[in-house]
Amino acid sequence: MDIIAQYGDTIVILACIFGFFMAWGVGANDVANAMGTSVGSKALTLKQAIIIAIMFEFAGAYLAGGAVTATIRKGIIDPALLSGTPELLVFGMMAALLAAGTWLLVATYFGWPVSTTHTIVGAIVGFAAVGISADAVNWGKVAKIVASWVVSPLTAGVISFFLFRTVQKLILDTEDPFKNAKKYIPFYIFMVGFIIAMVTFTKGLKHVGLDLSWGQSALISIVFGLFTMFIGTMMLKKIQPNADADREYHFSSVEKLFGILMMFTACAMAFAHGSNDVANAVGPLAAIVGVVSAGGEVLQKSAMPAWILLLGGAGIVAGLVTYGHKVIATVGNNITELTPSRGFAATLAAATTVVVASGTGLPISTTHTLVGAVLGVGIARGMAALNLRVVGTIFVSWVVTLPAGAGLAIMFFFMFKGMFS
Repeated sequence: MDIIAQYGDTIVILACIFGFFMAWGVGANDVANAMGTSVGSKALTLKQAIIIAIMFEFAGAYLAGGAVTATIRKGIIDPALLSGTPELLVFGMMAALLAAGTWLLVATYFGWPVSTTHTIVGAIVGFAAVGISADAVNWGKVAKIVASWVVSPLTAGVISFFLFRTVQKLILDTEDPFKNAKKYIPFYIFMVGFIIAMVTFTKGLKHVGLDLSWGQSALISIVFGLFTMFIGTMMLKKIQPNADADREYHFSSVEKLFGILMMFTACAMAFAHGSNDVANAVGPLAAIVGVVSAGGEVLQKSAMPAWILLLGGAGIVAGLVTYGHKVIATVGNNITELTPSRGFAATLAAATTVVVASGTGLPISTTHTLVGAVLGVGIARGMAALNLRVVGTIFVSWVVTLPAGAGLAIMFFFMFKGMFS
């Protein structure tokens, strides 16, 4: 208790720096994953992808980031066991942020698309199990999170597989693909608008004072979906078939139409990512601020200050702008060859899986989900379309992430303990 009273301000300042560093890592590594399909399929330029990500990541983090943050903040460790030693929770959460930020910096440097969710959960479990006691970890919750890491790429893979099959059946394998693309793409755009709005309204907006019923949310989401559909249809009207380009590649004009759709799915993916992954950076920070502002008491419930979500959103944007190009290049081009129609199926499937998980408060891995979705599209075209060597490297980097996060967190935990005691 004395340590909290004595060093409270210093602890909060350090925690904010580490939280920003961790959010920077999320932006550099994870947002790049989210935008990789759009850039890789040539639907967006790198500059356009970064502008979309800045706006929608920030909106997702601020408007819909609350539910997952609660899980990271107080779902993994049992706060009741720490009521006598609140400084252990504070040191541990600081260590988790610094450990996760460090690992993400290393992974981004090598261009590995790793999971920020894996990193932070591994770090929190690591310091809690070694620094406090194995009983302090809520193993039931951890098992649920670990299960979601398997379920989310599978779910996204299955959704993207069937989505791409509908594209093949309704558009690509027909007599007049261009005419059918103009007919069906507006419905896909409606789906994008509806899903994002639905999850945001049903789960995400309580902390900004909007608590709508399921029925109200559905009605507003339908209106939002129709509005997006209207904008998309206006944009589609401007595109005309190009006979010369189609001679070279049969679906050239059709892919241009899907490029418009990719703009919408890129916005959806950025929003989905911000809503789920801001928690990785600000969950531990919120726990630290909660303990310090309560004078060393470990509260079961504490409000999420809006400035913390803002700090997380700003860190994510900074990471993307300064270092995001490295991982964007690897994800967009190396797993399977992406065109706008394939990229759309992968991105929408991943975004749907992530926003639904955000709504239920499960911190799933956006990276795993997106890679699963890209694999799903690859499989829909046949296994030969996949670059299995790259897929293997990505899987290995995923396995290493958990122990790396845990090991670094344990080291930093004992370092902070020594410094402040």
